[in-house]
Amino acid sequence: MRILCLLALLPLLSGCVTGGHYSEDAVVEAARYRSSEPPRMTLYTMINNRSGKGAHSSLLINASETVIFDPAGSFYADVVPEQDDVLFGISPKIEEAYKGAHARETFHVVRQHVPLTAEQAETAYRLALANGPVAGAFCANATSQLVQQIPGFENVQTTFYPVKLQEQFAKLPGVVTDTYYEYDSADLQEGLRKGNEALNTN
Repeated sequence: MRILCLLALLPLLSGCVTGGHYSEDAVVEAARYRSSEPPRMTLYTMINNRSGKGAHSSLLINASETVIFDPAGSFYADVVPEQDDVLFGISPKIEEAYKGAHARETFHVVRQHVPLTAEQAETAYRLALANGPVAGAFCANATSQLVQQIPGFENVQTTFYPVKLQEQFAKLPGVVTDTYYEYDSADLQEGLRKGNEALNTN
């Protein structure tokens, strides 16, 4: 029965795929980005413009360095190292590229920024590094399980549905939400290719 339920989820969560990228430690070390901004986490939810269904969940964490926990994510760029579904070197420019790669004719991006204490942010960061690679269609599940392990966020419920997780974040104290649209090609790979080229020329 569980297998049948997961199979039924796959069409709804088609944005969650297994990536397979793994960067060398030296590449990660060279790319690390430490922000002067206050500690926070930002839930990214990619939503189908026609159906309103969620396609992918990921979590930016601004702690002792800034990373994106991108479980079963499809994002790549030559200048962004990845290990076990964690993207490193997330400067503001890289964050904009990540957002832009996912927003296109068929999908928009909802970001929900939540302030954290330094201790909460570091816990989230360590959990992301320790999580390991995530199977396809488990993006919201892995993200919600990570968040509920952060002290103060234990009431976040595990879910397989990105929009359900987004709705929970909307109720968190101090959350600030923004929505981003682009209307370029519906092809995600085309968006990733263009974003990669832009980052390589800057």
